[in-house]
Amino acid sequence: MAGGIGQDESKALLQTQGYNLHLVFSTGSGNKYLSDVDVLIQSEKGDALLSLNQVGPILYVQLPANKYRVVAKANGHEERRTVALNGKSIDTVNIHWSD
Repeated sequence: MAGGIGQDESKALLQTQGYNLHLVFSTGSGNKYLSDVDVLIQSEKGDALLSLNQVGPILYVQLPANKYRVVAKANGHEERRTVALNGKSIDTVNIHWSD
């Protein structure tokens, strides 16, 4: 589930349940929400599991417990994060690009 553009939409999305990985994209010194992000989620071995184009600023995903690599691209710049999901809690990954 992706979205969060506009205050009402982001507020509603933040209350959504049933997803164990929350990705939030932002940019600049003011931490402004960033949309139009290309996202690739890979297994620990590097296998592509989910590829999405032009999503954000908030993305929720439900994945089995395991380790994953998140590759996010925006405005020609790439950010990578690793996350280990335990299957019991929600993990939030904030991906931020400087201006």
